[in-house]
Amino acid sequence: MGLLTASMRMAYLNASRLDLEYKIQLVSQAKVDLATQSTELVNAGTDLDPNSPVVKQLEARKERLHLLEKKLDQQMLQYQSRLTLIEAEFKSAQKQFQSNASSVSY
Repeated sequence: MGLLTASMRMAYLNASRLDLEYKIQLVSQAKVDLATQSTELVNAGTDLDPNSPVVKQLEARKERLHLLEKKLDQQMLQYQSRLTLIEAEFKSAQKQFQSNASSVSY
């Protein structure tokens, strides 16, 4: 019975790990996209008068992108922390599985 429980626990933890890794990948891609947009905004305003309303709009958009990037960084840290916990839990489940497998006699 312990062998089945440990096996199911490992399967659940592995699915959770894969889900978090996918989410981390999505956040990383979103950060790359934000960096690209931010660079495009900076390049778009280089030939304009620094006091024009358009430049001020571009600066406001750039600031919003920066805030969004900070939120993505926070989300990334949360996902990475959870991933670390899940990986530790998975190792524990593996040990339990191996312990249970070695104690099963046929």
